[in-house]
Amino acid sequence: MRWNWTQPDWPNFRYDRAPIDQLERQFLLSSGEILGAVRHVASNDRNQLRIELLSEEALRTSAIEGEVLDRSSVQSSLRRQFGLSPDGAPTRPREQGVAEMMVDVYSTSGVPLTHDTLCRWHGMLMAHDKGLETIGAYRRHDDAMQIVSGRIDRQTVHFEAPPSKQVQAEMAVFVDWFNRTAPNGSAPMPALTRAALGHLWFESIHPFEDGNGRLGRALAEKSLSQNIGQPTLIALAYTIERNRKAYYDQLQIHQRTLDVTPWLQWFAEIVLEAQAETSARIAFFIAKAKFFDRFRDRLNERQTKVMVRLFREGPDGFKGGLSAENYLSITGTSRATATRDLQGLVEIGAVSRTGERRYARYWLVLE
Repeated sequence: MRWNWTQPDWPNFRYDRAPIDQLERQFLLSSGEILGAVRHVASNDRNQLRIELLSEEALRTSAIEGEVLDRSSVQSSLRRQFGLSPDGAPTRPREQGVAEMMVDVYSTSGVPLTHDTLCRWHGMLMAHDKGLETIGAYRRHDDAMQIVSGRIDRQTVHFEAPPSKQVQAEMAVFVDWFNRTAPNGSAPMPALTRAALGHLWFESIHPFEDGNGRLGRALAEKSLSQNIGQPTLIALAYTIERNRKAYYDQLQIHQRTLDVTPWLQWFAEIVLEAQAETSARIAFFIAKAKFFDRFRDRLNERQTKVMVRLFREGPDGFKGGLSAENYLSITGTSRATATRDLQGLVEIGAVSRTGERRYARYWLVLE
């Protein structure tokens, strides 16, 4: 079967708007609710919320490509990018690059897309990779740009992108479309439809030697941000990473056709799921701030250290609950002291307990 870009009507994607219309309305409604929730975060805490949400996206968008980043290094890099005091964590080139890109996407979300913007993002993201022929520019190599898997002698070609000599012309059409379909463009398009089409189109051109997936997801976030009028901070990469197989399956199917209604539906539902995750994260952040306001003067140093570590695990805390063994591992204290500390946390209402003795588990109590 021919790839989508080889078909006569390329890049005129065909789709039915009716199944997407309700999802578009839900996206706009949820966007308003998220913006309202952020307003409930104290102004001096918003930088930390922004760093936590962006760092999670940086980690997840890299994880989709099989890269494991160091969270503390990403957050330290983000703090520097936002002009905040560093927290002492080391800044590594790979983490610094993705942090620079995430901040640039965030801070320039409202401006039109240009070739220079995309190439700048690529330069930030791939600056650490000395094995690439071209960094900060569209690919130029003569070899076919293919997505493959399997052993070298038995590879499966999942997709082949346009040859490098066509990329500049393909991207000129794409960038013009992206700007024309923006809310203030000559042919504005609904948010989810535009983001989904733009992501599929960009991934089908595959304009860079490497990093296309991460750039494509950043581009989707820029698109959504433009449609709501400010940066989304949406958990898009987090949600895609949780649905990674389906994501690649959907791309593979729809890079062979110009009939893309199922892709639009799938991507729209992923965005709505990402919004729900973002709302939950903001609520958790607010609850964390209230927790420490309530208990700050009632926790000893060991208890504070454990609570900070527990919150770092996210809304679900430690899988299966906090155990005495977890407490010992984090604090390095004696078992008797750990028992007293945990009982003290229960008594003041900071945690609840289920089970007894070695089966006892502790859970955060949040407003």
